[in-house]
Amino acid sequence: MAHTFSYTSPAIFSGFSELIAAESTRHGGVSPAPFTSLNLGINTADDAENVDENRRLFFSAIGAGTYPFASSHQVHGTEIVWATEAGRYTGYDALITDRPGLLIGVTVADCVPILIYDPVHKAVAAIHAGWRGTVGGIVTKTLAQMQQQFGTKAGQCYAYVGTCIDECAFEVGPEVAEQFNVAFKRTEAGSDRSFVDLKAANAHLLLMAGTPTIQLEISAFSTVLHNDTYFSYRAEKGQTGRMLAVIGLME
Repeated sequence: MAHTFSYTSPAIFSGFSELIAAESTRHGGVSPAPFTSLNLGINTADDAENVDENRRLFFSAIGAGTYPFASSHQVHGTEIVWATEAGRYTGYDALITDRPGLLIGVTVADCVPILIYDPVHKAVAAIHAGWRGTVGGIVTKTLAQMQQQFGTKAGQCYAYVGTCIDECAFEVGPEVAEQFNVAFKRTEAGSDRSFVDLKAANAHLLLMAGTPTIQLEISAFSTVLHNDTYFSYRAEKGQTGRMLAVIGLME
């Protein structure tokens, strides 16, 4: 069955009417192949006009058409920026804010997007975690930064671990595999092929920080297995678009 919706809203946040949270799909945009069709990634070979129009369509669809947007040129690191105004930062892989009316987000096409909401202190986070960010504990560092900045406690947070490359498709070499806990990797018997579960590894970091299991949602979708609905950098050999995962408090 082909899905044609342009975004999904994490169910874990459905009880919070003050929150906008969404993850885009590849449907409902204007970009031609191989960026078909809702490419929201600035750093792609797609025409900038297409990306601008796709972003306008997406933000409008989620009810954030007039909201300023803050993002970053991501570098697969663990740096976090406290965003207080719209703009494109550089060098950060996570954004946090407590500013109502400001949308923050990360672009992905296999890496894990993670969205966090602290309803007590009205603060949010958007995290981009590839394997380097996952190993580097970007989720843990983001929660620590939220605690420092806003008083956030992980036990009060609700979190969504989003759509990314799944364990059956994320094959890594031994030099990457050795950096992951045995619980989050599988090595094929009689070979040096290893597969890593990025969703489980990041969910584990949230749980270890104190986020209750019932306040955590993990996407059931895969960028590779559901490539007709999501962009996958690996499955499409780099010639593809990007999704956005965004979160923000309404004004």
